[in-house]
Amino acid sequence: TASTLSAAVNKGYWINTTSNACTITLPGSASVGDQLIFTDYARTWGTNAVTINQNSLKFQGQTSPNPVYNTIGQSVNIVYSGATQGWIPNTDDDVSDETQQIYTVDFLVTAGGGAGGVYGGGGGAGGYRNSFGSETSGGGGSSEATLTFNEGITYTITIGGGGTATSSRSNAGGSGVNSSISGTGITTITSIGGGGGGGDSGAATTGGSGGGGPYDSAPVSNSGASGTANQGYAGGDGAGGPNYGCGGGGGAGAVGSNGTGTVGGAGGAGLASSITGSSVSRAGGGGGNLQPPGSTGGTATAGGGAGRSSANGIAATSNTGGGGGGTSAPYTSGAGGSGVVILSMLDANYSGTTTGSPTVATGVSGKTVLTFNASGSYTG
Repeated sequence: TASTLSAAVNKGYWINTTSNACTITLPGSASVGDQLIFTDYARTWGTNAVTINQNSLKFQGQTSPNPVYNTIGQSVNIVYSGATQGWIPNTDDDVSDETQQIYTVDFLVTAGGGAGGVYGGGGGAGGYRNSFGSETSGGGGSSEATLTFNEGITYTITIGGGGTATSSRSNAGGSGVNSSISGTGITTITSIGGGGGGGDSGAATTGGSGGGGPYDSAPVSNSGASGTANQGYAGGDGAGGPNYGCGGGGGAGAVGSNGTGTVGGAGGAGLASSITGSSVSRAGGGGGNLQPPGSTGGTATAGGGAGRSSANGIAATSNTGGGGGGTSAPYTSGAGGSGVVILSMLDANYSGTTTGSPTVATGVSGKTVLTFNASGSYTG
C-alpha cells in the first residue's frame, strides 16, 4: 500500500493503489531466469498507476522511459533475460510496448498550387512549411520546430491536389488543396492550398501564396491576392494597356511580379530545400497572361507554369506545389501542381511501416527520407 516498494527477485507482490500510486524499484542486479510478479490487488491501477523503476537494468531492451502499468485488474509477470534485453514481460495483459520510444522528425509540407485565370493572373503556389536545418518556411517564415514521433503511433499524410484549370472568364482559377501531417500527440502541420489566378470577371483568391490579379480594366479588382503568413507571398497586380499584362502568382520565396502594359507578371520565386539530400526548388508561382495574340506571358520557376496568350496556360509540375499559368480566351489556363510531404529521421528510428507507397531513401547523411507524392501514412 506504500508509494514505493523495493522488490526482491523471485517473489510475487499484490500492489494496492487504492490511496496512492506506487513506484516499484527493481533489483539492482539479476540473473537470467529471475522472475517477479505484480498484481492489481484492488483493481485500482487504472486510477493510481504503478511505475517500474528499472534501477539501471534494461526493460524490453531499453533503459528509458520507466514502464507504467495503468490498466484495471492487470497482472504482470516479468522475467530477466540477460543484459541485452533485460526484463521482459512474460504476461502483462497489455499488448503495448511499455518502454515506447520517442524521436524527432524533420518535415517539408507543400500544398497544392492554384490554377491560372483566363485573361488573368498566374496561380499562387501552395503553402510551404519546413523544419529542416536552418532552411526557411514560405512567406519569409523561420524554420519550424521538428516533430516528435512515438513508436506505434500512425501518422496520416495528406497530399493536396493542384487547383483545377479553367476556360471560363467569369471566375478565378481553381484553388489548390491543403497538405498535412496529423496524428496523436503532435500538432497537425497544415499547408494551405495556393490561390487561383484572377480572371476577366473573377478576382484572384487568397491561399498559401496568393493568385495574380487580372488586367486593370476587368470588372473585378486587378490586385493580386494575399498569401498566408509563414507559408507564402501575395500575387502581383494586373496592369492596363496597351497589352494588359496580368499579375504573376505569389511563390513561397517571393511576391509575384506585377504585370505591365507590355509584360505579363512573372510568378514569385519558390524555395530550395536539401531535405532529400540534394537541393530541389518547389512552390513557385504561375506566370500571368499577356493579351495580344502570339505574345509570351509571364515566366515561372520552381515548378510553376508560365503564362501564355494564344495557347493553353502551362500547367505546374506535379508534386511541387507550383502555380499554373494564366491565358486568354478561348484557351484553358494551366492547372496547379499537386503538393508533397517529406519526412526525415535517423536511420535507426525508421520503422519501415508505411502506406501510400512513399519513396524511401536510406543513408542520407545517416537519415531515412520518406517522400510522399500521394496520401498515405507512417507508423512510428
